[in-house]
Amino acid sequence: MISSNDFRTGTSIELDGSVWRVVEFLHVKPGKGSAFVRTKLKNAQTGSVVERTFRAGETVPQATLEKRTMQHTYKEGEQYVFMDMETYEEVRLSPEQMGTTVNYIKEEMEADVLFWNDTVLEVQLPTSVILEVTDTDPGVKGDTATGGTKPAIVETGAQVMVPLFISIGEKIKVDTRDGSYLGRET
Repeated sequence: MISSNDFRTGTSIELDGSVWRVVEFLHVKPGKGSAFVRTKLKNAQTGSVVERTFRAGETVPQATLEKRTMQHTYKEGEQYVFMDMETYEEVRLSPEQMGTTVNYIKEEMEADVLFWNDTVLEVQLPTSVILEVTDTDPGVKGDTATGGTKPAIVETGAQVMVPLFISIGEKIKVDTRDGSYLGRET
């Protein structure tokens, strides 16, 4: 159990049979009446966001989440197959369960998979990954590092905005949180 006074951004709680993450919280102490905590909660399974108010000191069950390091071994049809690095068990995930991580995951890549009651909630990739550019407009003489950007398709099929001097076959570092270009990889 966790007190509403201990809520922080990212805290996971169980409400109505599902896991909710605290996105925002505000402890309010009005001049008249008792204090309360106004929160914005995001459902970890569906992604829906709700606002909910708790009395100060009210206790709610804290969600027990398990983080396992797993390796993406291969893709079978639409399913992404992950293998637990300790038990060698396989887990198949749909693109919906993967979320935006499908844009940046390659075979043989390790990721942290978050479980709640043996249900996959989230796949967490490293903050940056190295991907090869497979398609982009060719760079021309005079393109500079401080100039504009152009779209490039990387090996996973995702589109990343890159500087004009990047060409096909180069390896680039991409931020998995927002899909931005971080630099060349040598």
